[in-house]
Amino acid sequence: MLEEEPASPVILASKLSQPLGTVAYHVRTLYDLGLLELVRTRQRRGATEHYYRSVSHPSLSDDTWERLDGVSKQRLLTAQLIRAHEYATRSAAAGGFDRSDSAFATKTLQLDAQGWEELAAEAASWLDRADAIAQAAAARLAAEPESQVDVGLNLQVFEGVPFSAALPGSGENENEKAGRGGGSSSAVPRRSNRPARRQGSIRAR
Repeated sequence: MLEEEPASPVILASKLSQPLGTVAYHVRTLYDLGLLELVRTRQRRGATEHYYRSVSHPSLSDDTWERLDGVSKQRLLTAQLIRAHEYATRSAAAGGFDRSDSAFATKTLQLDAQGWEELAAEAASWLDRADAIAQAAAARLAAEPESQVDVGLNLQVFEGVPFSAALPGSGENENEKAGRGGGSSSAVPRRSNRPARRQGSIRAR
């Protein structure tokens, strides 16, 4: 929310339906970490209301990601996936995919090591291109702010587990699959927690 527009803990607490004390604590923590900046204050009912906005979104280098333990990776991934799901679901309910040129797709691919490297590089390059498009749009929006369109973008590249395969640690063996009519088995690939270099949304402005 603070990436989109400045707000105070009072406003955030109302939108999130959470206690003001809880929201204020987390806002203060983000501010102390340097992830928020104070943009203005105003007097409200005898108290000073502080408005904050996001300074930057944390990002991880490839080396840092590789050195994270499995639990930390899962926590970061879970937060990102929840955010991506909620953003897309809220937007879809409001007609966000109604335009004929909107995009929505899920693909499963079979690649070798070279193919994986090429696809990962292409995804990173495309995100850089999306940033460049947003920067160019910002210059035009300065002259025509009424033309702004808020755009959501989720991009994920990962090693997948086929829908026909057992999840690692599920205890499902080949006999159980055959007993349910699973037929021939496919090997479960090694799971990788490493996401695409960046994920998130681009606000066209």
